[in-house]
Amino acid sequence: MMSRFVRRLSGALAIAMGVAVGVYLVDGRVDGAAVALVGAVAVALAAMGRGDEGQATARAAGPDANVLLGEVLDVIADPVLLVRGGNVTCANAAAKALLGRHIVGEDVRVAIRHPAAADRLSSSAPLPGRPVELVGLGTADQRWEMRTGETGDGARIVHLVDQSGNYAAEKMRVDFVANASHELRTPLASILGFIETLNEEAGEEPALRKRFLDVMFAEAQRMQRLVEDLISLSRIEAEKYRLPGDRLDLGELLEDVAAEIEAARSPRAENVAVTVEPGLPEVVGDEAQLSQLFHNLIGNAMKYGRPGTPVTVTLGLDRSGLLRLTVVDEGEGIAPQHIPRLTERFYRVDAGRSRSVGGTGLGLAIVKHIVERHRGRLDIASKVGIGTTVSVAIPAADAVAGTSTGAAVIKG
Repeated sequence: MMSRFVRRLSGALAIAMGVAVGVYLVDGRVDGAAVALVGAVAVALAAMGRGDEGQATARAAGPDANVLLGEVLDVIADPVLLVRGGNVTCANAAAKALLGRHIVGEDVRVAIRHPAAADRLSSSAPLPGRPVELVGLGTADQRWEMRTGETGDGARIVHLVDQSGNYAAEKMRVDFVANASHELRTPLASILGFIETLNEEAGEEPALRKRFLDVMFAEAQRMQRLVEDLISLSRIEAEKYRLPGDRLDLGELLEDVAAEIEAARSPRAENVAVTVEPGLPEVVGDEAQLSQLFHNLIGNAMKYGRPGTPVTVTLGLDRSGLLRLTVVDEGEGIAPQHIPRLTERFYRVDAGRSRSVGGTGLGLAIVKHIVERHRGRLDIASKVGIGTTVSVAIPAADAVAGTSTGAAVIKG
């Protein structure tokens, strides 16, 4: 009897896998295939229970069938529940982790305590229906999409898909557009206001006209820097997962950047001291992006360090064999709660001061993406009243194949 059950069980599983593969080939969705697999297994097992072996065989096979179904469900990463008569008869490990291990045997509307889910989970609700969005299930920040289906024997399948990451990405996109619009609107409004004033009485006074034109020029430059940074960030993000292909002498590139800063005759250029360790190995990198990284980090240290204090820039090998660039300033420092957010686009510790020194709010976001593309690491440490240290570690060319992509921000 048992060998007959095993043969029929193997056949049922083969059919279930075939159904799941067919669903995946038709619509290309893994979650759809997973739900189809669960449903097919449930139907097959139910059909086996009503076979010619009689009621005694069905009762004997029942526990084995439930165990098998539980094992199949546990393979699925998303929470999945099987519901019969309004009660949860089976739940995978992901569902128990989200809703509690006690949910098996409970009314499904009690197991999933969410107002938006109640109507769909009622026995009279037609299936399948449109996915239901569940906000705050699990934690306040989580967003789930509940999908429901029905097996051939009337059991209901409840599939929960975590959409928190998609929601966070969409919120980031909306915030980015709003912030970019605001940053562009502010100088544009200033320019338009001065133009209107110049067209009236102020245009007849040379001194006043020159002052207004200087402000308009400064605001136009601010808009130009912002547009250039937006374009640069977009380009870097598009290339983020494509490794650079050129071998570069990072020390030579840093010395070129230092010469450019000195030639620009910035009031703080004389405070920049660059030290490059001799004999450094080459890196695999994008020359334009790494040059931009150097300019951004050294430029930030010059802007936010106290006037007359040194900006120390060093490049050498650290103990792990990575090429490490370190930029140290003696500025006001940054409070610990701000450090994890410094690489967010348009995030500023002091918005007024950042704008007054010409910051766009995108510099460290650009640095972060450049570091990630070069499979490096970004560390930021700061002490209020003392200053800030930013370091970037990039693997040598011969070690790139063994590294993983990722940038980190560390408090200090």
